[in-house]
Amino acid sequence: MPGRRSRSVLVARLVSERPGSSQAAILAELRRCLLDGGVPPGTPIPLDEVAAVFGVSRIPVRESLKTLIGEGLVEHRPNAGYTVAKLTARELQELYLVRGVLEAAALAAAVGAADATDDENARAAHRGLEEAVRARDAHAYHRESRSFHLALVAPCGMLRLLGMFESAWNMTEPLQPMAHLPEAERAELHNDHDAMLAAFVARDATALLEAARRHHGRLQSSLELLPRDTGLFADPD
Repeated sequence: MPGRRSRSVLVARLVSERPGSSQAAILAELRRCLLDGGVPPGTPIPLDEVAAVFGVSRIPVRESLKTLIGEGLVEHRPNAGYTVAKLTARELQELYLVRGVLEAAALAAAVGAADATDDENARAAHRGLEEAVRARDAHAYHRESRSFHLALVAPCGMLRLLGMFESAWNMTEPLQPMAHLPEAERAELHNDHDAMLAAFVARDATALLEAARRHHGRLQSSLELLPRDTGLFADPD
């Protein structure tokens, strides 16, 4: 008799408050799980099981997955179904390069437009990062790092630029690249965050952009250290 199939990693992490969830709620919850780092690239997304969690038919789940395909978070192949999207090592490096360029443009505008509320938002996000570093929680580090960088660029007010920046960032999150680095590497990256925060609250655009440049250079170097035999990367074309 065949063994019982294990429950999907994704399905086990989904949270639904009530049956009959709206498509918007389904999309938001699926996106949350993919960005939170607990569902690795290549993980199957079983349509029927996801629909059962939300108490809906396949249709709103399929539509939500189509949106996530457009965001680069999900892949679909005929006869193979839906899976969490994989990146090649080269694609990952390209996305980090894009992130750096977009962030520099946003920071240049944000630092002059920021106010005391923006400072407090950045400090709060930085405290979350420090807690993740102290707890040695790599997944929390990813989550809080994203929050910190978004807090720094938010005052720029350029919605299209912010949308492109967040989209490029999101596509790298299922892989959780920094989780595969030694703690010492993450600590060095966090030192850059300290410098970025100090320059931001001082409204020192030159120092902020220099700190961001160093940070992204360190990130690019860190990507070279990632193991290629984990099964998390897609094979090159």
